[in-house]
Amino acid sequence: MKERITQAVEQGFEKFLWNSRFIVILAVVASMISSVILFVVATFDVFELIGKVFKYMTLSGSERTVAAYEEFHGDVVGHIIGAIDDYLLATVLFIFALGLYELFISKIDEAEAEAATSSRILLIHSLDDLKDRLAKVILMILIVTFFKNVIHTTFSEPLNILYLGVGILFVALSLFFTHKGSEAKERGNAP
Repeated sequence: MKERITQAVEQGFEKFLWNSRFIVILAVVASMISSVILFVVATFDVFELIGKVFKYMTLSGSERTVAAYEEFHGDVVGHIIGAIDDYLLATVLFIFALGLYELFISKIDEAEAEAATSSRILLIHSLDDLKDRLAKVILMILIVTFFKNVIHTTFSEPLNILYLGVGILFVALSLFFTHKGSEAKERGNAP
């Protein structure tokens, strides 16, 4: 009798532990909502930029000075890089939401069914898959952020230009090693 009670309590507790994984739904939903918000905000910024382009194009010849063009160009490039940054972050949140769902809740049947004809980037089979996909997108966000900051930097001293060169070298090395890591992983999975 005591053994049956102990077994029932153990089974009940294990069922509770297993079903507690559904708390991850909160993170999935919040990440998806955050992703949608960032996609909308970035798209709104692009449409706002289109309005600024049309406004600049309608300036009269006397208003199109070199200073006005420099300001316009910096504004356009900054907006575009900012939109790319927002889209990449939205993508991170989207992949994170799908990955959490697949790892903790259930496989996404639709993704598995379309895996032969579409990209496999959204198929997450392990925590390492999720980590690798997120790391690559986060690296791209860091690269975009680096270049966004470089665009607005003035180089008043020669040493600053050297720092820029070193920064670009580090970006190139990170892309090189990421690519080499992906190639090695693919070779390891090849039949």
